[in-house]
Amino acid sequence: MIFHSRKTLLFAVLTGSMATIFNAIGQNTDYNVVPTATPFLTISPDSRSSALGDAGVATTPDLNSQFWNPAKFPFYGESFGVSFSYTPWLRQLVNDIGLFYATGFYKLDDMSAVSASIKYFSLGDITWTDVTGNEQGTISPNEFAIDAAYSRKFSDYWSGAVAFRYIRSDLSGGVRATGGSNEFMYPGKAFAADVATYYSRPIYMNGSEGLLNIGLNFSNIGSKISYDENATSMFLPATMRLGASYVYNIDDYNAIAPVFEMSKLLVPTPGGYATDATEDRKIRDEMSPIKAIFKSFSDAPGGSSEELKEVMYSVGAEYIYDKMFFLRGGYFHEDASKGNRKFFSVGAGLHMNAFGIDFSYLIPTDNQSPLANTLRFSLLFGVNGLGNILGTK
Repeated sequence: MIFHSRKTLLFAVLTGSMATIFNAIGQNTDYNVVPTATPFLTISPDSRSSALGDAGVATTPDLNSQFWNPAKFPFYGESFGVSFSYTPWLRQLVNDIGLFYATGFYKLDDMSAVSASIKYFSLGDITWTDVTGNEQGTISPNEFAIDAAYSRKFSDYWSGAVAFRYIRSDLSGGVRATGGSNEFMYPGKAFAADVATYYSRPIYMNGSEGLLNIGLNFSNIGSKISYDENATSMFLPATMRLGASYVYNIDDYNAIAPVFEMSKLLVPTPGGYATDATEDRKIRDEMSPIKAIFKSFSDAPGGSSEELKEVMYSVGAEYIYDKMFFLRGGYFHEDASKGNRKFFSVGAGLHMNAFGIDFSYLIPTDNQSPLANTLRFSLLFGVNGLGNILGTK
């Protein structure tokens, strides 16, 4: 079976790597992307971090910390909260794909918290055809992940967290994968975990109290996923994120918070294990996810220079007025040979008492990018504690 129109390109993305699509439509001719399954797991789900260039592992705690770094929750000023986000996705290509995200947390005491989230990615409707073009029906493929986390302070300034995740990816609805064969694409299922830590400490600068934050998260560490009952399997997008931010209180009403973050896929690089492509693929396919994590830091065929190209960078800044109004901007950079995602982002937020609303807007450096005009919207309930985490209350 095949399916209609521009979603053929999207299918390659969903069964391969998010980076692949940008290479396929971009201007790069020499690239070596790192392939993974379920790339929806890497999509930034919330408006605040999206507006900061997809930086969130070391920002001040917010209600969407579950995705970026659940170890931040014990530092949050309120005892509970929930958030809902929606992203119309790849609207430059199609108009019926969307990402839905809901998350919440509850503080057990001053030292610990539990949290959970669900991430649902809908691909809209796809019409399948046989090799001669005859329609065989319409399906609605989708993917989702459900997770829960426990976080705890180890001291006044340091915390840690662990999250467990169930992933289900149904891309075919049981329709035959190839015309006239008995082969099927089955829903892929996998389990994964995140291990995170967060450090937050007040620092005085120029007579004003600020807040230094450092975060580290190893996410999506787990099993492989298969769409053919384990005949073949693919790596999840295991990722390491490391970042830092600093909140500088200008006065009682104004603050600014720059943030910097680095991230890297912990997945084997093609070409790093054998000169023959078939043998290289076989070695990578037989590798365990844990072994792949350690190998991923030194397996690029281009050596250390290529390893550095696999690091993605996010830089951004947030302006806060009276702990209520927020302006944000950022930039995300991925090397041209590894996916070539490069975009600026802007956003704003308004938080009133226990209610808040955020939005963000993405501006790619290439106006042909399918990410152009991406909007995100987030609703937050339980934001009174923001003043505490900014050190201004």
